[in-house]
Amino acid sequence: MDAAAKKILTALKAGKYSPVYVLQGEETYYIDLIADYIEENALSESEKGFNQVVVYGKDASVSTILTHAKRYPMMAERQVVIVREAQEIPDLQKEMGAKLMLDYVANPTPSTILVLCHKHKALDKRRELGKKIDKLTLSAVFKKPYESQLPDFILTYVKEKGYEADEGALRVLCEYVGNDLKRLANELDKVMIALPAGDTLTADKVMVQVGISREYNIFELQKALIKRDPLQANKIVNYFESNTKKNPLIPAVAFLYSFYSKLLVASTAADKSDRSLVSLLKISPYAARDYSSALQYYSTPQLVNCIQSISEADLKIKGVNASAVGEGQILRELVYKLIH
Repeated sequence: MDAAAKKILTALKAGKYSPVYVLQGEETYYIDLIADYIEENALSESEKGFNQVVVYGKDASVSTILTHAKRYPMMAERQVVIVREAQEIPDLQKEMGAKLMLDYVANPTPSTILVLCHKHKALDKRRELGKKIDKLTLSAVFKKPYESQLPDFILTYVKEKGYEADEGALRVLCEYVGNDLKRLANELDKVMIALPAGDTLTADKVMVQVGISREYNIFELQKALIKRDPLQANKIVNYFESNTKKNPLIPAVAFLYSFYSKLLVASTAADKSDRSLVSLLKISPYAARDYSSALQYYSTPQLVNCIQSISEADLKIKGVNASAVGEGQILRELVYKLIH
């Protein structure tokens, strides 16, 4: 778990609340996790009716939000004001709105818990509000995790739910879902709900629940390309071509571009050990083995050509320099170029 999120949640679970929380950044999972905890636990059910307000940024100006925040609680110790999608508050980035917010956080109502969920980006540090917000509030900026951090997140998440996960499950989840923690948590919940309590998540169980074909998926295509196995690669391409809804080409090409781009970086590294590649590429330890294996089959010049071929395929999918061939044929040509 993110260190800042863990610290905030630990304090909240101990009943220690701050007057203003500013939760910001690209990673929305922790923003929602903290805001949801406050919404569910800061007040009793009987207190929420009069003392809890949830608004959305696009529907409220700074002055409207602060009107709620400056009220005093009714028959309760505190009140809670949660602003979802605070990045969409119309006047927060304007001088007047920013000044109003800054004046409030400098002297907040002590009986109010104000939570601003500023998603996808942090407040602009070049502006006065962005400069001072960290000193005046309990503020945290959540960044997208590196792939190398995902196994720990998965293991912690499933353990808290009473489950375990083996290496195969970690590998599939890291590669298939990536570092979108909200989606990753949803996929984990989908897998666990179908398993007995205390069970262990395996690659097969994960694939069944998240809809991945055991033999014909993007990971198996990557393995075939790594080994330059044209027979297996073409079997998978045939499957993709006959199941385009389940296997859209654009995400597949993006996946291959990410892999070969990182592989190119790895090919120029002085230290090509698995441990070094995890640190250099910010990938999971389970993925490092694929990169080490692929480096035995591809030289740096070959990888440059592979990336050029992937870029050309991407343009063709999007209608640039494309002939009348379908997506399946574009993928088939790309796979041929990557192997040969």
